[in-house]
Amino acid sequence: MTTFPKFEIPAEMRDLAVKGVDQARKAFDAFVGAAQKAAEQAEKSPIAIPAAIKDLNTKVMSIAQTNAKAAFDHAEALVKAKDPQEALSLQTEYLKAQMAVLQEQAKELGEAAKTAMTPKA
Repeated sequence: MTTFPKFEIPAEMRDLAVKGVDQARKAFDAFVGAAQKAAEQAEKSPIAIPAAIKDLNTKVMSIAQTNAKAAFDHAEALVKAKDPQEALSLQTEYLKAQMAVLQEQAKELGEAAKTAMTPKA
């Protein structure tokens, strides 16, 4: 395994990075909240939206939120890493976990899209 020279990130810089991640998370949460309100308004429109399309929209929003939360949690963990070796370990774990999650999400989305696009008899 590669060993890295001792590298210490100053506490002030680490705090600044953590605050940046937190601000980005809050901005994303506000964006998602606005998108959800827009979707709710669209559902109230006089144009009928099939339930399968609504379900697909809900699933897409849920997946986006799940992935964003995982990314923000990972970014926060990375900026708190004590050294490059810990950061590399965190990155490896995150990528492995995300690949599994993305495969499952793709399967779910594929099934939901198929259902949404299948004409009712």
